[in-house]
Amino acid sequence: MKALARPRGPIVAVDVGTTKTCCFIARADEGQLQILGIGHQASHGMRAGTILDMETVTTSLTNAVDAAEKMLGDRIRDVFVNVSGGQPTSRMVTVDMALSGREIDDADVRRLHEHGRAMVEPGDRHLLHSIPTTYVVDGNRGIRDPRGMYGERLGVQVHTITAAASAVRNLALCASRAQLEIEGLVSSPFAAGLACLVEDEMDLGVTIIDMGGGTTSMAVFFDGKAVFTDVVPIGGAHVTSDIARGLSTPTVHAERMKTLYGSCIGSPADERETFMVPQVGEDDDGQGSQIPKSFLVDIIRPRLEETLELVRARLEASGLDKVAGRRVVLTGGASQLPGIRDLAGQVLDKQVRLGRPIRISGLAEAAGGPAFSVCAGLLHYALVQRAEEPANGRSGRSSEKGYFGRFSSWLKENF
Repeated sequence: MKALARPRGPIVAVDVGTTKTCCFIARADEGQLQILGIGHQASHGMRAGTILDMETVTTSLTNAVDAAEKMLGDRIRDVFVNVSGGQPTSRMVTVDMALSGREIDDADVRRLHEHGRAMVEPGDRHLLHSIPTTYVVDGNRGIRDPRGMYGERLGVQVHTITAAASAVRNLALCASRAQLEIEGLVSSPFAAGLACLVEDEMDLGVTIIDMGGGTTSMAVFFDGKAVFTDVVPIGGAHVTSDIARGLSTPTVHAERMKTLYGSCIGSPADERETFMVPQVGEDDDGQGSQIPKSFLVDIIRPRLEETLELVRARLEASGLDKVAGRRVVLTGGASQLPGIRDLAGQVLDKQVRLGRPIRISGLAEAAGGPAFSVCAGLLHYALVQRAEEPANGRSGRSSEKGYFGRFSSWLKENF
């Protein structure tokens, strides 16, 4: 990772998920993130990353941020938020321009990126990320930083991630109702990769799979950059729903059984181990029914096999399955089910490890697991973004100048 500057004030990350909303507040201490406040709340009003009830989502967001603010002892406003819904789309765009043999400077690189953004941001889509993967100078590929070089033509291959503009506006409105202002939006699998992956994995090729409550998202990293992302609208909540339907038990009890007894891989002892299943509509002191653990495994395994097979199909369709190598990192709350690592290895035919946040110090054990990877990745993304901003102020919405200021900048860059 590149050297990071000390940012202004605390950094606030909010992971708005289908089953939980969490908030981390941190500060940078010599390039290391130190946690100052943590808050998390059960989410309601979302399905598969899509907002269904804005009032309920706003309440969950407010409660999670309030809990983190109490630990901090101060109020916060600007936040970095993840985007898991909105039918995210990932694609590569190649842009080039003439140079006339002169030296490449910052203005050339910035103008090249602006051309790329103009090509991929239609009115109904919102551009989340524009990640340069490689530069090309006079046909020579693989250049990481072309500034200072001379050439006739400069090109760049950009990985763009977009989401439906309506989904982004709904998320921004929920934040506004919670008295928050969005400083940055980050794709969920991209954030999870920043939190869990080591540099060698990013360079050699790896797939990060974030198994959340409502969605399972993936990102492929190669040569230190994210080169592909995608989302499958199936998550841990679907497993819970399958258990509730299969055993005719309330959802809250289905979630409890999944956590206490659930597994993806069966064993001979499962037939002998039994537990009580409360039935829908019965009183709390009802007898329920006894079922063997093997019956629960037979419900859980097919759903997770289906999810992982969809992930494999998306990777193969992208054409980047080989680029991703044989390494897979699983993270997210649903990745904590026993046996998921072995099952993923069988379905994906790759080497699998479980990932958790590795770049933040001060995280309690309860908040340092795979379920909090996206929130931790948002902090790291924010730290890098702030370090790359110009010294005279923020980028994005805070550094917007008036019409004449923008016109003056355009004249300086083009004449």
